[in-house]
Amino acid sequence: MQRSAVVLSMLLVVAAVGVAVVPAAGATAAQSPGSAGHAADDAAVPASDVEDLDDAPPYDHQSDSGADSDSETCTFPYNTTDATGAEVNLTSDPDRIVTLNPSAAQTMWEIGAREEVVGVSQYASYLEGADERTNVSGAGGPSVEAVLNATPDLVLVPNSSYGAASERVEQIRAQGVPVYVFGQPESLEFVADKTERIGRLTGNCEAGTERADEIRQSVSDMEQALEGTEKPVGLNVFYGYTSGANTFIGDLMTTGGLQNGAAENFTGFQMINDEAVVQINPEWIVVPVGSSVPETAAYESTDAVREDNVIRVETNLLQQPAPRSVQAAETILESVHPEAYEEYRRLQSEESTVTTTGGGERTAETRTTAETVTEPSPSTTTDSPGFGPAAALVAFVVGTLFATRRD
Repeated sequence: MQRSAVVLSMLLVVAAVGVAVVPAAGATAAQSPGSAGHAADDAAVPASDVEDLDDAPPYDHQSDSGADSDSETCTFPYNTTDATGAEVNLTSDPDRIVTLNPSAAQTMWEIGAREEVVGVSQYASYLEGADERTNVSGAGGPSVEAVLNATPDLVLVPNSSYGAASERVEQIRAQGVPVYVFGQPESLEFVADKTERIGRLTGNCEAGTERADEIRQSVSDMEQALEGTEKPVGLNVFYGYTSGANTFIGDLMTTGGLQNGAAENFTGFQMINDEAVVQINPEWIVVPVGSSVPETAAYESTDAVREDNVIRVETNLLQQPAPRSVQAAETILESVHPEAYEEYRRLQSEESTVTTTGGGERTAETRTTAETVTEPSPSTTTDSPGFGPAAALVAFVVGTLFATRRD
């Protein structure tokens, strides 16, 4: 009864906002700015489970290709341009940062700059100490009042938050607060670039570069470990959606040793129907923890379900374009290619992060590798990608219904 209510609510919202439904395999999904074609940072299905996959913005955006040329000096004043084309002027090293999505917050934690963060979204609560920061989330997006009351020197904005609530972001910017909007994440390289960019913006250049290099090295080690290995077909599924071409999760899958079965037919994040599932016939299915594989004849006919080849990955790792996402690729690699995973671990051990100190000494820091993920209790809240304005509304309704069911 409750599941029917969820489905009915989704259909009603889809009808109201016009979210595109994924065509059967073999058809090409047309994309348009702000559609469900790309998932994003700040919506949920339920609300916590689609928080950080960026939607194609309703504006022409530049790529986040790392810090600017003068990042080596890491000095201020510092002027740059964000994904919306807006100039961002930082007169001094900011020490009061507000993050409107958990991936930006996680990045600040990962580069050792958590103490500079004064405001976070509600979905960043999984980060240690996040509950001590101001919650800047509001109904249907960020709270302008809460953000301004935190008196930030810089606000870091996900692509999806801008796409769904650009007027709120512009209200913040109109008060003279520097705002930086990120572009659409499509790969782990984007994550590395974003990590460097956040380091530069916040005056943590060295830490940002070091963490970005760790991400790139991990990807390189996985690629080396997989050389000559055949990649089986995989499919990512979460609450009726899949990850097609040009998606962050799609890149995680291929980095971990799978072919993205949805990539040949779909672009971005879109709903997938049973016909497409049957035609793709994945050998492996990747789902975030808390999202089940649909119990339909189509899914049950796949090699993945028949062989029990379902990989459940912690949502905060799988669906947030942030440094810890490397662990999602590691989890996939360990499940699909255990021998290659052991080789990867060997490479990681040999090529652990080495930092050269001013005195010429070298110290090694052990890299993070995949950890066993256990499914949380129904009351556990996790974070992940969201969608553009239309799909975000669908996500909100579904999230509310799921939350009601848990209460």
